Amino acid sequence: MIHGFGQDPAAPPETIEDLLGPQLLAAMEGLELTSKKVLAGKLHGERRSRRRGFSIDFADYRPYVAGDDLRYVDWNVYARLDALFLKLYLDEEDLSVLLLLDATPSMDWGAPSKWNFARRVAMAIGSISLASRHRLSVATWGSHGVTYLRDLRGRSRTAELGRWLLNREVADADGDETFESGTRTIAPTRRGRGIVVVLSDFLGEGDPLPALRLLGGGGDDLHCLQILSPQELDPGACGLAGDLRLEDSEDGTTREVTVTPALLRAYRTRLDERVTLIRDAARRCGGSHLAVPSDSDVESLLLDELRRGGLVR
Repeated sequence: MIHGFGQDPAAPPETIEDLLGPQLLAAMEGLELTSKKVLAGKLHGERRSRRRGFSIDFADYRPYVAGDDLRYVDWNVYARLDALFLKLYLDEEDLSVLLLLDATPSMDWGAPSKWNFARRVAMAIGSISLASRHRLSVATWGSHGVTYLRDLRGRSRTAELGRWLLNREVADADGDETFESGTRTIAPTRRGRGIVVVLSDFLGEGDPLPALRLLGGGGDDLHCLQILSPQELDPGACGLAGDLRLEDSEDGTTREVTVTPALLRAYRTRLDERVTLIRDAARRCGGSHLAVPSDSDVESLLLDELRRGGLVR
């Protein structure tokens, strides 16, 4: 066995600054999330439309959430009901953003760590969402079950998002929560329409299509970011060689192998087949797919790949 192969020597993030450094924060300034499907559907809510010619007639109320702009509170309703409600207008569009993070054991691997990279990307996308006053929810699935952070809105909730992400951990392989079972728990709680971003290595067994249909079938823009470590993308170049005992991080099973060029070629073929399966499943659900190495620069990911993919502008 190769001691330390695929183990990230870097310390995990401990502060929000570790998730979002000053350079990344500067690059994020002015970025917005965009959803072609929701814009076409003319949903109404909190986000001011860029299009002209819309009515500014009153449409509805919604309960006040910490961080909302007090200028939109209806104080007459508060005087009658002793409860805070915000007025919504027909020229405003409410975009609901859901970030799903894979917290299964296979994510706690790689140098750099896939899990730490996923949390940094989630923090960046979530911060852009909050700055634009979208409704943001975040969830993880793994052997510990499903955990949620629901209905954040406004820049004032950014620190809460950061603390929640920093406190999430990948649990040991002692549960049976899968991508599909986790999605079946999460999907019915979805509020509104907008954007769903899945951050996962998608290396579990089985067909991802049923789970992705649950996420993309309701009219949301679905984006699948498949995070893979350099050691998974090219294990031979990263030093994997010789007689080894490999352990499956998901179920703990082991297998003894001798690493040869032929074995590495066969592994790469299987990996490419898995990536193709995820990409095709995402596209069949009307979504997008992007394979992302865990050593990618988050700033370049936002400004280049995700901008070309239509998630940010």
